[in-house]
Amino acid sequence: MSKNESTVVPSRARIALPNKGRLVEDVRSALADAGLEVRASNDRALVASLGGEFSALFVRAQDIPEFVADGAADAGITGWDCVAESGRALDSVVDLGMGRCRLVVAMRLREGEPSLESIPDGARVATAFPRMTREFFEARGRSVQVVPVSGAAEVAPHLGIADTIVDLVSTGSTLRVNGLTEVATVLESSARLVTRPRASLDPAVAAAVDELGMALESVVRARGQRYLMANVPRRALDAVREVLPGISGPTVVDVGGSSSEVVAVHAVVPQAQIYRIVARLKAIGCEGILVTRIERLVP
Repeated sequence: MSKNESTVVPSRARIALPNKGRLVEDVRSALADAGLEVRASNDRALVASLGGEFSALFVRAQDIPEFVADGAADAGITGWDCVAESGRALDSVVDLGMGRCRLVVAMRLREGEPSLESIPDGARVATAFPRMTREFFEARGRSVQVVPVSGAAEVAPHLGIADTIVDLVSTGSTLRVNGLTEVATVLESSARLVTRPRASLDPAVAAAVDELGMALESVVRARGQRYLMANVPRRALDAVREVLPGISGPTVVDVGGSSSEVVAVHAVVPQAQIYRIVARLKAIGCEGILVTRIERLVP
Protein backbone atom coordinates (compact mmCIF):
# COMPACT_ATOMS: atom_id res chain seq x y z
CA MET A 1 0.00 0.00 0.00
CA SER A 2 1.42 3.41 -0.97
CA LYS A 3 1.76 6.32 1.41
CA ASN A 4 -1.16 8.08 -0.31
CA GLU A 5 -3.48 5.11 0.14
CA SER A 6 -5.49 4.60 3.29
CA THR A 7 -7.74 1.94 4.69
CA VAL A 8 -11.32 3.12 5.11
CA VAL A 9 -12.77 1.81 8.35
CA PRO A 10 -16.59 2.00 8.35
CA SER A 11 -17.96 3.96 11.29
CA ARG A 12 -19.96 2.03 13.85
CA ALA A 13 -23.68 2.65 14.16
CA ARG A 14 -24.54 5.06 16.98
CA ILE A 15 -27.10 3.95 19.55
CA ALA A 16 -28.65 6.49 21.93
CA LEU A 17 -29.24 5.11 25.43
CA PRO A 18 -30.88 6.67 28.50
CA ASN A 19 -28.33 8.21 30.86
CA LYS A 20 -30.52 8.02 33.96
CA GLY A 21 -33.93 6.96 35.16
CA ARG A 22 -35.90 3.75 35.53
CA LEU A 23 -34.69 2.12 32.29
CA VAL A 24 -30.92 2.44 32.67
CA GLU A 25 -30.11 -0.79 34.51
CA ASP A 26 -32.63 -2.90 32.58
CA VAL A 27 -31.38 -1.63 29.23
CA ARG A 28 -27.72 -2.25 30.10
CA SER A 29 -28.55 -5.73 31.39
CA ALA A 30 -30.40 -6.63 28.17
CA LEU A 31 -27.51 -5.35 26.06
CA ALA A 32 -24.99 -7.32 28.14
CA ASP A 33 -27.07 -10.50 27.73
CA ALA A 34 -27.00 -9.85 23.98
CA GLY A 35 -23.19 -9.74 24.13
CA LEU A 36 -23.00 -5.95 23.91
CA GLU A 37 -21.55 -4.76 27.19
CA VAL A 38 -21.22 -1.01 27.72
CA ARG A 39 -17.54 -0.09 27.98
CA ALA A 40 -17.09 3.50 29.13
CA SER A 41 -14.01 5.31 30.42
CA ASN A 42 -15.93 6.33 33.56
CA ASP A 43 -19.45 6.48 34.99
CA ARG A 44 -20.01 10.02 33.67
CA ALA A 45 -18.84 9.40 30.11
CA LEU A 46 -21.23 10.67 27.43
CA VAL A 47 -20.03 8.11 24.87
CA ALA A 48 -18.90 4.50 25.11
CA SER A 49 -18.21 1.38 23.11
CA LEU A 50 -21.10 -1.05 22.95
CA GLY A 51 -19.54 -4.50 22.74
CA GLY A 52 -17.05 -3.15 20.22
CA GLU A 53 -19.83 -3.31 17.60
CA PHE A 54 -21.63 0.00 18.18
CA SER A 55 -21.02 3.44 19.67
CA ALA A 56 -23.29 4.36 22.58
CA LEU A 57 -24.45 7.92 23.27
CA PHE A 58 -25.91 8.67 26.71
CA VAL A 59 -28.70 11.26 26.75
CA ARG A 60 -32.00 11.89 28.53
CA ALA A 61 -34.66 9.33 27.65
CA GLN A 62 -37.03 12.06 26.46
CA ASP A 63 -34.34 13.46 24.11
CA ILE A 64 -33.58 10.15 22.40
CA PRO A 65 -36.39 10.44 19.79
CA GLU A 66 -34.97 13.82 18.69
CA PHE A 67 -31.40 12.47 18.48
CA VAL A 68 -32.56 9.55 16.33
CA ALA A 69 -34.93 11.55 14.12
CA ASP A 70 -32.31 14.24 13.45
CA GLY A 71 -29.58 11.70 12.62
CA ALA A 72 -27.34 12.34 15.63
CA ALA A 73 -27.93 8.65 16.46
CA ASP A 74 -28.83 5.81 14.13
CA ALA A 75 -31.09 4.10 16.66
CA GLY A 76 -32.07 4.46 20.30
CA ILE A 77 -33.69 2.70 23.20
CA THR A 78 -36.32 4.65 25.12
CA GLY A 79 -39.91 4.47 26.33
CA TRP A 80 -42.61 4.53 23.67
CA ASP A 81 -44.25 7.36 25.64
CA CYS A 82 -41.21 9.54 24.88
CA VAL A 83 -41.44 8.68 21.18
CA ALA A 84 -45.17 9.39 21.02
CA GLU A 85 -44.81 12.70 22.87
CA SER A 86 -42.01 13.82 20.54
CA GLY A 87 -44.24 13.46 17.50
CA ARG A 88 -41.27 12.33 15.41
CA ALA A 89 -41.76 9.63 12.79
CA LEU A 90 -39.75 6.68 14.12
CA ASP A 91 -40.08 2.95 13.59
CA SER A 92 -40.25 0.49 16.46
CA VAL A 93 -37.76 -2.32 15.75
CA VAL A 94 -38.20 -4.37 18.94
CA ASP A 95 -40.44 -4.04 21.98
CA LEU A 96 -38.11 -4.90 24.89
CA GLY A 97 -41.04 -5.37 27.26
CA MET A 98 -39.30 -3.53 30.10
CA GLY A 99 -40.54 -0.41 31.85
CA ARG A 100 -44.15 -1.25 31.05
CA CYS A 101 -46.51 1.52 32.08
CA ARG A 102 -49.62 3.38 30.99
CA LEU A 103 -50.28 7.05 30.35
CA VAL A 104 -53.64 7.67 32.00
CA VAL A 105 -56.15 10.39 32.72
CA ALA A 106 -56.83 10.60 36.46
CA MET A 107 -58.94 12.86 38.65
CA ARG A 108 -59.80 13.39 42.30
CA LEU A 109 -62.56 11.33 43.80
CA ARG A 110 -65.82 13.26 43.93
CA GLU A 111 -69.44 12.52 44.53
CA GLY A 112 -70.71 10.11 41.94
CA GLU A 113 -68.67 7.92 39.65
CA PRO A 114 -65.58 9.65 38.19
CA SER A 115 -65.42 9.33 34.39
CA LEU A 116 -63.94 11.04 31.37
CA GLU A 117 -67.35 12.53 30.66
CA SER A 118 -67.44 14.13 34.11
CA ILE A 119 -64.43 16.33 33.27
CA PRO A 120 -65.97 19.69 32.32
CA ASP A 121 -64.90 21.78 29.33
CA GLY A 122 -62.27 24.27 30.38
CA ALA A 123 -60.88 21.95 33.07
CA ARG A 124 -57.19 22.38 33.86
CA VAL A 125 -55.18 19.22 33.13
CA ALA A 126 -51.63 18.97 34.53
CA THR A 127 -49.17 16.77 32.65
CA ALA A 128 -45.59 16.26 31.51
CA PHE A 129 -47.06 15.09 28.17
CA PRO A 130 -48.81 18.19 26.77
CA ARG A 131 -48.77 17.06 23.13
CA MET A 132 -50.50 13.73 23.73
CA THR A 133 -52.87 15.25 26.26
CA ARG A 134 -54.08 17.91 23.80
CA GLU A 135 -54.48 15.35 21.03
CA PHE A 136 -56.36 12.95 23.32
CA PHE A 137 -58.97 15.49 24.40
CA GLU A 138 -59.24 17.16 20.97
CA ALA A 139 -59.94 13.77 19.37
CA ARG A 140 -62.92 13.49 21.73
CA GLY A 141 -64.19 16.97 21.03
CA ARG A 142 -63.27 18.20 24.49
CA SER A 143 -61.82 21.60 25.32
CA VAL A 144 -59.41 21.59 28.26
CA GLN A 145 -56.59 23.82 29.45
CA VAL A 146 -53.32 21.88 29.47
CA VAL A 147 -50.93 22.84 32.29
CA PRO A 148 -47.40 21.58 31.55
CA VAL A 149 -45.48 20.30 34.60
CA SER A 150 -42.04 18.73 34.80
CA GLY A 151 -42.98 15.97 37.25
CA ALA A 152 -45.05 14.92 40.27
CA ALA A 153 -48.28 15.63 38.42
CA GLU A 154 -50.25 13.70 41.05
CA VAL A 155 -49.87 16.57 43.56
CA ALA A 156 -51.31 19.16 41.15
CA PRO A 157 -54.97 18.71 42.21
CA HIS A 158 -54.02 19.11 45.88
CA LEU A 159 -52.18 22.36 45.13
CA GLY A 160 -55.04 23.77 43.09
CA ILE A 161 -52.90 23.77 39.93
CA ALA A 162 -55.28 21.52 38.01
CA ASP A 163 -58.47 19.51 38.38
CA THR A 164 -57.22 16.50 36.41
CA ILE A 165 -53.86 14.98 35.48
CA VAL A 166 -52.41 12.87 32.67
CA ASP A 167 -49.49 10.85 34.02
CA LEU A 168 -47.59 7.58 33.73
CA VAL A 169 -48.55 4.74 36.06
CA SER A 170 -47.44 1.16 36.46
CA THR A 171 -49.54 -0.20 39.33
CA GLY A 172 -51.61 2.90 40.05
CA SER A 173 -50.72 2.85 43.75
CA THR A 174 -49.32 6.40 43.73
CA LEU A 175 -52.58 7.68 42.29
CA ARG A 176 -54.62 5.92 44.96
CA VAL A 177 -52.39 7.24 47.77
CA ASN A 178 -53.05 10.75 46.47
CA GLY A 179 -56.80 10.25 46.23
CA LEU A 180 -56.89 10.01 42.43
CA THR A 181 -58.63 7.49 40.23
CA GLU A 182 -58.02 6.53 36.59
CA VAL A 183 -60.75 7.36 34.12
CA ALA A 184 -59.07 6.65 30.76
CA THR A 185 -55.90 5.24 29.19
CA VAL A 186 -54.10 7.44 26.68
CA LEU A 187 -51.19 5.13 25.77
CA GLU A 188 -49.60 1.78 26.64
CA SER A 189 -45.82 2.16 26.83
CA SER A 190 -42.66 0.07 27.18
CA ALA A 191 -39.02 0.41 26.17
CA ARG A 192 -38.43 0.05 22.43
CA LEU A 193 -35.48 -0.04 20.06
CA VAL A 194 -36.39 2.70 17.58
CA THR A 195 -34.87 4.04 14.38
CA ARG A 196 -35.68 6.33 11.48
CA PRO A 197 -37.79 4.96 8.61
CA ARG A 198 -35.79 2.38 6.67
CA ALA A 199 -35.65 4.42 3.46
CA SER A 200 -33.65 7.15 5.20
CA LEU A 201 -30.98 4.79 6.59
CA ASP A 202 -27.70 3.85 4.98
CA PRO A 203 -27.96 0.15 3.98
CA ALA A 204 -25.00 -0.81 6.19
CA VAL A 205 -26.50 1.01 9.16
CA ALA A 206 -29.91 -0.57 8.51
CA ALA A 207 -28.28 -4.03 8.51
CA ALA A 208 -26.48 -3.27 11.78
CA VAL A 209 -29.70 -2.07 13.43
CA ASP A 210 -31.49 -5.23 12.23
CA GLU A 211 -28.76 -7.37 13.80
CA LEU A 212 -29.06 -5.42 17.04
CA GLY A 213 -32.82 -5.87 16.97
CA MET A 214 -32.47 -9.63 16.44
CA ALA A 215 -30.01 -9.89 19.33
CA LEU A 216 -32.24 -7.95 21.72
CA GLU A 217 -35.32 -9.87 20.61
CA SER A 218 -33.55 -13.13 21.46
CA VAL A 219 -32.86 -11.77 24.96
CA VAL A 220 -36.51 -10.77 25.40
CA ARG A 221 -37.67 -14.19 24.17
CA ALA A 222 -35.44 -15.92 26.72
CA ARG A 223 -36.88 -14.04 29.68
CA GLY A 224 -39.16 -16.15 31.80
CA GLN A 225 -37.82 -19.35 30.20
CA ARG A 226 -35.46 -22.02 31.56
CA TYR A 227 -33.50 -24.81 29.92
CA LEU A 228 -34.21 -28.22 31.46
CA MET A 229 -32.28 -31.46 31.00
CA ALA A 230 -33.13 -34.83 32.52
CA ASN A 231 -32.32 -38.53 32.28
CA VAL A 232 -35.54 -40.31 31.39
CA PRO A 233 -36.49 -44.00 31.33
CA ARG A 234 -37.26 -44.81 27.69
CA ARG A 235 -40.54 -46.41 28.75
CA ALA A 236 -41.63 -43.06 30.24
CA LEU A 237 -41.07 -40.96 27.11
CA ASP A 238 -44.76 -40.61 26.25
CA ALA A 239 -45.50 -39.38 29.76
CA VAL A 240 -42.55 -36.97 29.61
CA ARG A 241 -43.82 -35.49 26.35
CA GLU A 242 -47.05 -34.64 28.15
CA VAL A 243 -45.07 -32.79 30.83
CA LEU A 244 -42.53 -31.13 28.51
CA PRO A 245 -44.18 -29.80 25.38
CA GLY A 246 -41.36 -27.22 25.01
CA ILE A 247 -41.20 -24.91 22.02
CA SER A 248 -41.59 -27.76 19.51
CA GLY A 249 -41.51 -30.71 21.87
CA PRO A 250 -38.58 -31.99 23.93
CA THR A 251 -35.34 -33.03 22.27
CA VAL A 252 -34.56 -36.69 22.95
CA VAL A 253 -30.92 -37.86 22.83
CA ASP A 254 -29.81 -41.49 22.95
CA VAL A 255 -26.91 -41.43 25.40
CA GLY A 256 -26.14 -45.15 25.35
CA GLY A 257 -27.37 -46.25 21.94
CA SER A 258 -30.83 -47.34 20.84
CA SER A 259 -30.72 -50.30 23.22
CA SER A 260 -30.23 -48.14 26.31
CA GLU A 261 -33.11 -47.97 28.75
CA VAL A 262 -32.34 -44.31 29.55
CA VAL A 263 -32.37 -41.30 27.24
CA ALA A 264 -31.53 -37.64 27.81
CA VAL A 265 -34.31 -35.12 27.31
CA HIS A 266 -33.76 -31.38 26.77
CA ALA A 267 -36.51 -28.75 26.69
CA VAL A 268 -37.21 -25.04 27.13
CA VAL A 269 -39.88 -24.54 29.77
CA PRO A 270 -41.60 -21.55 31.43
CA GLN A 271 -39.87 -20.45 34.62
CA ALA A 272 -43.20 -20.07 36.39
CA GLN A 273 -43.90 -23.80 35.90
CA ILE A 274 -40.50 -25.18 36.93
CA TYR A 275 -41.55 -26.25 40.44
CA ARG A 276 -44.50 -28.30 39.19
CA ILE A 277 -42.66 -29.70 36.14
CA VAL A 278 -39.72 -31.02 38.22
CA ALA A 279 -42.12 -32.66 40.67
CA ARG A 280 -44.00 -34.39 37.83
CA LEU A 281 -40.77 -35.58 36.18
CA LYS A 282 -39.55 -37.10 39.44
CA ALA A 283 -42.89 -38.83 39.88
CA ILE A 284 -42.50 -40.68 36.57
CA GLY A 285 -38.93 -41.80 37.28
CA CYS A 286 -36.73 -39.08 35.78
CA GLU A 287 -33.30 -38.46 37.33
CA GLY A 288 -30.36 -36.05 37.01
CA ILE A 289 -32.70 -33.12 36.40
CA LEU A 290 -30.81 -29.90 35.64
CA VAL A 291 -32.41 -26.48 35.22
CA THR A 292 -30.39 -23.51 33.97
CA ARG A 293 -30.96 -19.93 32.85
CA ILE A 294 -31.13 -18.89 29.20
CA GLU A 295 -29.56 -15.61 28.08
CA ARG A 296 -30.67 -15.72 24.45
CA LEU A 297 -33.24 -17.74 22.58
CA VAL A 298 -33.24 -17.69 18.76
CA PRO A 299 -35.95 -19.89 17.22
